[in-house]
Amino acid sequence: MKIALIGINSKFIHINLAIRYLKAYTNDLDYDCKIMEFSINDRLERILREILDEKPDIAAFSCYIWNLEYVLKIADLIKLIDKNIKILYGGPEVSYESKSFLENNPGDYLIEGEGEETFREFVYNIINKKEIFNIKGLYTKYGNNVIYGGKRNLMDINKLIFSYDDDMDLNNKIVYYESSRGCPFNCKYCLSSTIRGVRFLNIERVKKELKFFIDKKVKLVKFVDRTFNCSREFSMEIWNYLINLDTNTTFHFEISADILNDKQINLLKKAPKGRFQFEIGVQTTNDNVLKNINRYVKFEKIKNQVLEIKKIGSIKQHLDLIAGLPGENFESFKKSFNDLYSIYPDEIQLGFLKVLKGSLMKEEAEMWGITYSPYPPYEVLKTRDISYDEIQILKRTEEIVDKYFNSQKFKSIINYFIPKFKTPFDFYSNLGEFFNNKGYFKRNLSSVDYYKVFLEFNSEVLKEDNEVLKEIIKFEYLKYNRKKWIPEFLTRYFNKKLEKKLKIEQKNNTIKIPFYNYHLEIFHIDIFKFLYDNKLIKGNYYLIFDEDNPDNILDITELVYNENLL
Repeated sequence: MKIALIGINSKFIHINLAIRYLKAYTNDLDYDCKIMEFSINDRLERILREILDEKPDIAAFSCYIWNLEYVLKIADLIKLIDKNIKILYGGPEVSYESKSFLENNPGDYLIEGEGEETFREFVYNIINKKEIFNIKGLYTKYGNNVIYGGKRNLMDINKLIFSYDDDMDLNNKIVYYESSRGCPFNCKYCLSSTIRGVRFLNIERVKKELKFFIDKKVKLVKFVDRTFNCSREFSMEIWNYLINLDTNTTFHFEISADILNDKQINLLKKAPKGRFQFEIGVQTTNDNVLKNINRYVKFEKIKNQVLEIKKIGSIKQHLDLIAGLPGENFESFKKSFNDLYSIYPDEIQLGFLKVLKGSLMKEEAEMWGITYSPYPPYEVLKTRDISYDEIQILKRTEEIVDKYFNSQKFKSIINYFIPKFKTPFDFYSNLGEFFNNKGYFKRNLSSVDYYKVFLEFNSEVLKEDNEVLKEIIKFEYLKYNRKKWIPEFLTRYFNKKLEKKLKIEQKNNTIKIPFYNYHLEIFHIDIFKFLYDNKLIKGNYYLIFDEDNPDNILDITELVYNENLL
């Protein structure tokens, strides 16, 4: 018997952990198992052809909100071509309302919830020609009926088999890892709240498995644990272990900032730059809305701890908001955004409520006046408190925040604009409205266009002169892009004779410049005075940009005049 375990990922760089767990958990059974991974950006025809070329007896799909419609199309095509190929579904998207799902879609089997033990029993029984109808956690289509084997108890996760091996090519991949299952919190919108309690892997096993990724020189390991630091002892031991290793691997954790204590923060101060990055779900800063979703945490506590981590300077922080929560209107969400922005994290994500099957939020949707799409990903369309049009404003704002703020490549330009608006949200939403009116969301803008838009926005919306802004845009552009060329809408002022003279003097050790591969550019304002002190001083100012490190920018104006280099 041959089973194709198929993961349709959201991006090529992702790895499907679920199907690897299934394969590893059945490695000792006598059957042919093939891991197949694709992305939702692949053509259906290609995926179909590759699956059929394998000639599987069973095609097993890992199902999520982002891939379900895609999976169903593939399953339908498989059945049209060869009805003898059985279809098996599993994953969070089919683990609720499972019976009706299997009744109304092409397919033969469905595994609900944790799949490892159910899948193993399923494979074992088929190999040995045993009855499968009584397998707990399994739904089986039989004629016009769907037979359910009953609820399966949660497993001992220490029985899981490590699902990565030496033969796997993990280059340029985001690797997912799980050290615990479950969540101690009870947020109404989250499926993790449907299962009480948290189960942890043996901590020495976790260390050993993380060392495997380090030895493989994996670039990024993302922990899928819902709240990694819910056990202070567990999280501290893992963090301490990773801090003391010699590696360039980055480890990503979802944490609750409010439960960090001083002892943990003091430990995190020892983390090398780039070793850790944290994802922190704030969702809203409105206390009443937090109560509506069973979250009981004060934003001030989150803010204080996020700022403490920020002081460390070595840990990237990504903070989340959710629009469309019960009881939150447009003005409340706007305040939540501005509250978050006051912390100035590395990234801000504006998410939108997903009303998931199996969640308490779905049961209460009508009570809160929440209208959501009946199709995956079941995203909010409007609520009693926020309109569809307001949601669209937030959608546009989200795109602008992601492109401009989260890239961290437009800081100086953004800082130029923010004081011109009542709040940071007003700037981002106004820029989003400008993009929308210009049709820029419908076009593929070049990297240069994303800079040029600011000049249009400044002159057309704010009705202001672009002289100073052009200098700031040029500064930001040269910092992160090719130094030998700038867009035609910016004005280049350079002095080749001076640059050559600098390099000669540097070579002769008569002047001190701490890097050698650099580009000289002349600005007509004191760029640093403007950026850091908001003072506009005009004149000729000489800056050199390190070609190898965008953070190395040196103002050599005094050096030029003091050494009579002109």
